[in-house]
Amino acid sequence: MRWPALCTSPSSLARHCRALVRSCGRHSALDVGQKLHATTVTTGLITLPKLYLRNVIMHMYAACGDVLSARKLFDEIPMIHKDTADWTTLMDCYSRGGSPMDALSLFVIMREVGNSAFGVQGHACMIKLGLDYCVKARNAAMDMYVKCGLMGDAKTLFDETNVRNVVSWTVLLWGAVKWEGLEKGKNLFDEMPERNEIAWTIMIARYVENGFIREAFRLLSEMVFGFGFHLNSASLSSLLSACTQSGDVLMGKWVHSYALRATIVTTTDVKLGTALLDMYAKCGRINSALRVFKSMRTKNVVTWNAMLGGLAMHGKGTTVLDMFDQMLKEVKPNDVTFTAVLSACSHSGLVDEGRKLFYSLENVYGITPSMENYACMVDLLGRSGRLQEAEDIIRKMPMRPNEVVLGSLLGACSAHRKHELGDRLVRDLVQMYPYNTDHHVLLSNMYALSGKSDKADSFRRDLRDRGIRKVPGISTMYINGQVHQFSAGEKTHPLINEIYLMLDEMIPKLKLAGYIPDTSSQMLSGDDTNEQEEKERALMCHSEKLAVCFGLISTKAGTPLYIFKNLRICQDCHSAMKIVSRVYDREIVIRDRNRFHSFEYGFCSCSDYW
Repeated sequence: MRWPALCTSPSSLARHCRALVRSCGRHSALDVGQKLHATTVTTGLITLPKLYLRNVIMHMYAACGDVLSARKLFDEIPMIHKDTADWTTLMDCYSRGGSPMDALSLFVIMREVGNSAFGVQGHACMIKLGLDYCVKARNAAMDMYVKCGLMGDAKTLFDETNVRNVVSWTVLLWGAVKWEGLEKGKNLFDEMPERNEIAWTIMIARYVENGFIREAFRLLSEMVFGFGFHLNSASLSSLLSACTQSGDVLMGKWVHSYALRATIVTTTDVKLGTALLDMYAKCGRINSALRVFKSMRTKNVVTWNAMLGGLAMHGKGTTVLDMFDQMLKEVKPNDVTFTAVLSACSHSGLVDEGRKLFYSLENVYGITPSMENYACMVDLLGRSGRLQEAEDIIRKMPMRPNEVVLGSLLGACSAHRKHELGDRLVRDLVQMYPYNTDHHVLLSNMYALSGKSDKADSFRRDLRDRGIRKVPGISTMYINGQVHQFSAGEKTHPLINEIYLMLDEMIPKLKLAGYIPDTSSQMLSGDDTNEQEEKERALMCHSEKLAVCFGLISTKAGTPLYIFKNLRICQDCHSAMKIVSRVYDREIVIRDRNRFHSFEYGFCSCSDYW
């Protein structure tokens, strides 16, 4: 095919070709369109960025009724380059070609990968094409609305559906428990004329995630023994995921036991085995996670990443490096792998090893560093006091640093008293994320630790005046199948009197054993006479101290205590827990927002490096 003499540059040729292809579509000139397509391939024009020739050629094939060629081009278009018109054009082509089920299948794919705008327009196209009568199509549309959080639209569609099946009800149930809460979900569950395994699993998993363990077990018993349902691998994996989020190992162990009794082999089922080891690792049972990992005969990169990430959270840096060497012999690592390994180096103080790994990502492993990789490296350098190198890495990043990257450097500034840099970082972070209280609290504590109490007080008053409140610390424990939660200064727990009596007994013992309350970051107003006493009283009522007191009075001597904290454990509670473990001869495992701390015999697994 000859091009006009004026079209000299590739982009000019491509634009001219695009106009000709569109003309072929309007006039159903398939032969000419095919030749144009062939020319764009042989000349390389089809690969030029930002000109979207594949999209235009796909529309031409669809307009000419060549559905196979249209679908082939559609599948070649990168997902980020597809818009609603591409999806609906192909759906229309399928419908005109007498393949309504193919059009429906494409809509199902569309609502899985697209956003709400994609889905709504796709639903409108489905109605236009006459596919709305089909219950499968309606379920797919309803599922799209639910996953986009558009529960009103989902309910309207549900109410307008005359013939509903169990899938219709289950889709709405999933939306109800996710967006409207457990109570409304349970009401809908009770209304269901028929329930399948998925519906039961949705309800049980949501109970587990919210800490209602007894209710979850009651539903499990009703499902398995009352209705004769069996949990398959997918249901078990879903329950394990819920256990991982909540930190409830009791349900996780039950799932493990059920899988063994039902001869669902976790050693060969990669997804289930991975979910199982991830649950044990994130519930504080890292040795159990390792046993599951070693028993698995088949492992993929996700399995290795879960194990490496679990070990990293527990501060097992050397073990992670050894296991990483084994992994290289079996599977190819990805950027998630290196996030886990770099995180392990950071939590274990392995600066040289982490630095060497980071700088070899592209040259040795062919991995372009991700935002998470940069965050780990900044954290690693910051913790070790190499703030200048950390700042240099941020400056050289090919993308704009996010909150995690800058927050890691800010945390290092606080730890190493680099107030000037910290002040500058907080200003940037406050502009980017004005309602994240972590950064504000870090800066306020930084001022307090440096003796600038007036500035710290002024900063916190400013936060209060702007209506910004610190996220409250919550510590959670699972004992005897029940969840127990504590906030600082807790007053509502049924055993709160006994807990405070235990606290009054414990603190003097800790002080005799060497505990010195660290009130340096406590900001209270009042006269000098009472200020120190008030600060200590506030420290004593931190949520993890109340949780450990409850654990001591609620379990047998020698029983390990597992506590899950939504925020980073403070310096004072960390020091106190080390002494509690020695005085009361208990292992105390605390999962805070960043990692696990295993306190035993007066020491912590983090070696005070966190």
